[in-house]
Amino acid sequence: MKLQPPFRKIIHVDMDAYYASVAQLDNPELKGKAIAVGGGGDRGVVSAASYEARKFGVKSAMSNVLAKQKCPHIIFVNSDFARYKELSAQIREIFYDYTDLVEPLSLDEAYLDVTENKKGNPSANDIAREIRQRIFEETGLRASAGISINKFIAKVASDINKPNGQKTVHPDEVISFLEELPVNKFYGVGKVTAAKMYNLGIFVGNDLKQKSLEELMSLFGKSGTHYYNIVRGIHNSPVKPNRIRKSLAAERTFSENISSEIFMIEKLEKIADELERRMLKSETKGKTITLKIKYSDFTQQTRSKTKSNFMQKKSEFFPVVKELLYQDKLINSVRLLGLSFGNLNTEKKAPVWVQLQFDF
Repeated sequence: MKLQPPFRKIIHVDMDAYYASVAQLDNPELKGKAIAVGGGGDRGVVSAASYEARKFGVKSAMSNVLAKQKCPHIIFVNSDFARYKELSAQIREIFYDYTDLVEPLSLDEAYLDVTENKKGNPSANDIAREIRQRIFEETGLRASAGISINKFIAKVASDINKPNGQKTVHPDEVISFLEELPVNKFYGVGKVTAAKMYNLGIFVGNDLKQKSLEELMSLFGKSGTHYYNIVRGIHNSPVKPNRIRKSLAAERTFSENISSEIFMIEKLEKIADELERRMLKSETKGKTITLKIKYSDFTQQTRSKTKSNFMQKKSEFFPVVKELLYQDKLINSVRLLGLSFGNLNTEKKAPVWVQLQFDF
């Protein structure tokens, strides 16, 4: 059977060891070390493990006691969901620079439909590579990606060249890819179902393909129809965006912390230029301007002011930005500055945070 066009272009982006990588990002002393996220009490369990820890067999949902047995030098760190959400929002806004068809699955993974995309780039493979590079440049984190004609194959593919890799399954490769794929690699086939398939002599996709729809439904109930279709490359579930825009903003992370307010004004000038461009492009105006300051110790502060009139152009809102910067003394050197507009002239716009590239 040969699949017939037109084909969608779907990317599944999956962050590499996200929680553990964030901990290593924020604490450079942990880089290259075996760490587990979730706290180190004997009654606890591992939420996530770095790749260095995974080499010793440490994995999520494993007890801390067993993790220590497998990797005696493992370092336990606490979870920081506020930080995970913050970085996830930055990553998600990179996605929105390419398409509005973004379906987040969790804080660290999402589907993107780039069949029609904002860059006008016909190559989903190139888009995925560019997105992964931007994620690294703008957050310091690594991501892997899978690219294919539907969500199912893209998700399976994203796991193949992890970490920090990507895999494209072209339309003419889909059938052979699925026929050769071990059934335990099929997304949605857990240990119990895989064991049942093994007992039935089903080890790879081609074995699964030999079973009729009736047989699969008899063996696996409603899931039988799903297995029958996916092994034939049929999975028509669309990418379902769920985005509510309440603000529009731009921010910038600096490669070196800055402490001079004069330098900060220079940086804010550039951020304001980008924010104005976004406001004009989206035909959006706002009454509330917020200055976001993240210090070198990762503590964060916001300062806001609401005007009676709507603002859109830099000449209108930048004097307010200066007021906000000088409103209070800075408590530390600064690693990130951001500007955002709230109280918009439309309630139907979703947040657009633009993370600009690091200075070099």
